Amino acid sequence: MPASRSSAFRRVFAVVAALPLLALAACGYGSQAPDDDASQVAAGAKKIDGLDSVNIGYFGNLTHATALVGRQKGFFQKELGGTEAKYAVFNAGPSEIEALNGGSIDIGWIGPSPAINGYTKANGTNLRIIGGSASGGVKLVVDPDKIKTLKDVKGKKIATPQLGNTQDVAFLDWIAEQGWKVDAESGKGDVSVVRTDNSVAPNAYKSGAIDGAWVPEPTASQLVAEGAKVLLDEADLWPDKKFVITNVIVRQEFLKKHPAVVEAVLRASVKTTAWIHDNPDEAKAAANARLRAETGKELPAEVLDPAWRSIRFTDDPLAATLGVEAEHAVRAGLLEKPDLAGVYDLTLLNKVLEAAGEPTADDAGLGVE
Repeated sequence: MPASRSSAFRRVFAVVAALPLLALAACGYGSQAPDDDASQVAAGAKKIDGLDSVNIGYFGNLTHATALVGRQKGFFQKELGGTEAKYAVFNAGPSEIEALNGGSIDIGWIGPSPAINGYTKANGTNLRIIGGSASGGVKLVVDPDKIKTLKDVKGKKIATPQLGNTQDVAFLDWIAEQGWKVDAESGKGDVSVVRTDNSVAPNAYKSGAIDGAWVPEPTASQLVAEGAKVLLDEADLWPDKKFVITNVIVRQEFLKKHPAVVEAVLRASVKTTAWIHDNPDEAKAAANARLRAETGKELPAEVLDPAWRSIRFTDDPLAATLGVEAEHAVRAGLLEKPDLAGVYDLTLLNKVLEAAGEPTADDAGLGVE
């Protein structure tokens, strides 16, 4: 692995992480998230461990729909009783990891690459992955007039959400598998990798600034609504079409001090996942309502429906695929070979799953000893 690329990535990561954090009301699409959840703290409800509140972070993406739906339907607050659930909605992984490291949030929904980076950057001392949330929901969508086959991607401008984010790493690895060369830091090479915020990708596509994008939902379906075509579903590159796209993480200090609160959040997450499976249409509507509350607009059916169908909601963190995604980052020159031993602590998740009569999850040998 070229040392210059690895050090360059660390510099970029450090700069992004040092930016001022989003406020706890900051929204994934840049607007302010209102305080209008379906369930508020019930009068007289008992606080868990005497804790006043727990701060929960997530993105305004459908791949984080467990958090969207759990918040909208009040599942988190119900399980937390008199301990208030407060929320922070982020644009990207580095800012959420920095909020976690700085103690601004306690628990978060986040993609695998930021989780890996956050764990290794702190030498395994600050966060743990404690559960799964979603698989899939990532696609390569392109301008059909310019790109008709996979080989036509060479020489084109393809967007990813951010340098080193989960989709960026996946696309760089796919490029390498084609035998093409791209400088990971600059994005220049046989393909131009254009780091573009998901919120502006549709306009960038309409203007011709990009020829396509490797992006999560609902951005992929938003681009399709603008005339793009799905060229590749990332799920097709994985065994059984399963790969982790969203995990649940926690500050180790918070987990140690307030395991009952963490267990309550995980119990709510597991109940939300079950409710999503049992009520897919209502769950889809609830996620859209949450997005509308935070952005001022809901997703139209032509975007929401295909996006929702491409995501699998699961409590299993699919730990084996995290190791593969770390290998992708190493091959791309974005990460030194990481030691991921101890990145998972699935003790509380498996306790909750057993109580619910569900199969327990495996940590693929990467759990705490």
